[in-house]
Amino acid sequence: MKSLIKTLALSMILPVTLFGCSEKETSEETPAKPHLYDYEQTLLQLGIDGTSLQSNVDTYKSLNYSPQRSMWFTVNDYPDILLNKTEKEFTENIEKRFKDAVSIGINTVYVHARAYGDSYYSKSELFPKGLYMAEDISYDPLEIIVNKAHELNLSVHAWINPLRCQSETQMKEISDSFTIKKWYNEQKGRYISDVEGRYWLCPAYPEVREFIAEGAAEIVENYDVDGIHIDDYFYPTADPSFDAEAFSESSTSDLSAFRKEQCSLLVSEMYNAVKALNPEVLFGISPQGTLAGNDSQYADVQRWCSEEGFCDYIVPQIYFGLENETVPFAETAALWQNLVTNEDTELIIGICTYKMGREDIYAGKGKDEWLCDNSVISKEAEIISNMGLGIALYSYDSTFCPADDVAEDMEKERQCLADILIK
Repeated sequence: MKSLIKTLALSMILPVTLFGCSEKETSEETPAKPHLYDYEQTLLQLGIDGTSLQSNVDTYKSLNYSPQRSMWFTVNDYPDILLNKTEKEFTENIEKRFKDAVSIGINTVYVHARAYGDSYYSKSELFPKGLYMAEDISYDPLEIIVNKAHELNLSVHAWINPLRCQSETQMKEISDSFTIKKWYNEQKGRYISDVEGRYWLCPAYPEVREFIAEGAAEIVENYDVDGIHIDDYFYPTADPSFDAEAFSESSTSDLSAFRKEQCSLLVSEMYNAVKALNPEVLFGISPQGTLAGNDSQYADVQRWCSEEGFCDYIVPQIYFGLENETVPFAETAALWQNLVTNEDTELIIGICTYKMGREDIYAGKGKDEWLCDNSVISKEAEIISNMGLGIALYSYDSTFCPADDVAEDMEKERQCLADILIK
C-alpha cells in the first residue's frame, strides 16, 4: 500500500483537479460510478502500473446513495456498546442501532473509526487502539460495523478526525513505536502541539499531511468502507504560535491565507489518497454550518464546494432552529445550496436532534423555539426534502436514546422523519 499511495497520491502531491468526483445516480438502488476510464488513462500518462490498483477496485464495488439520508454514530457511544463487551455483545449492539436507523429511512451511516489520533479498527499500523477498545480485544469493531451495515444495505463511511489527538496523560501512555508519540517526544510545538489540554497535529507540515492521508488510505485498503468522512476539526486555534515556524518559512505574509491553503492541501491529499486505492469510495466533509465558523478554523469551504478534487459530498452542520435570529435554518440551507457549484459535489444538510426540549442560548429571539415547538426536526427535514437535498441527522444517541423529558416527543418526531425519508 505505501509504495502505491506515496508514489501516486502523497509524495507527488497530485493536482487537486486530477481526479473527478464520482458521477451521481438518481436512483437509490444503484451505487455511484467513478470515472474509471479517465482514471486509468491518468495512471498511464503518469507511467504507473495500475494492475494492483485495478484488482483492489474489482474486489469491492462501493455502495453509495444519492440522495444520502445519513446519521452520525459517535465515539461517545463506545463506552456503552464496545468497552468490555464480547464480540457477540458488540455485534448485537451495533446491529440494533443500524436497524433503528433503517427504520426511519437512513441509508448511510457515518461511524467513528478514529476520533483522537487512535483507531477503532484492528488493522492499523499507524495508530494506537482507541480508549474504549482493549489491547487484547479478539475481534475487529470496524469489520463488524462494515459487515452489519452491508447486511442491511447501509452505506458505511468511516468517520475520522484528522488533526485531533489525545490529552497529555493519554499521550504519555502511547507506545513510542507510533508516529504521533515520536512527534510528541521529538517534534512537540511543530508537528504536534498542546491546545487547551489536548494535542493537535499541525497541517502546515507536509510530513503531517502525508501521515494523515496515509491513515485514510489504510482504512480503504483494509476494509470495505463506502466512504471516508471528516468533520469540522481543522485549525484548533487562531494563536499565531501554533504554526509559527512553518508560516515564517513560507512565501506569504497573510496568515489566514496560509492556513486556508494548508487545510486545502490536507483535504486534497486525503481525497487523492482515497481515490488512488479505490475511485468508487467517496470522500466527504462536514464543516461548520456558517461561513464565519469555517473562517475561524481556516476551512476554505467556498473553494471545496466549487472546485474538483476536494470532496464528493459536503455536509454543513446547520444545527439552527427555524427562528434563529442570526442564522435561521431555511436561509442558511439556501446559502449553502448556492455555494455548491461543482456539479460533482453533493450537498447534504446536517441537522441536529439534541436540541429538542432545550434552550438555544445563541439563537437570540429564537432561544425558546426548541422548548416550545416539538416538531422543529421534522419541519427542517421537510424543507430539505422539498429542496431535493440529502439529509444527515446528528446523532443516533439523541435521536433514539433521548432524555426522559423529551422521549415521547422524540418518538413522534421519529415517525414524522420516517414518513418524510421513506418514499
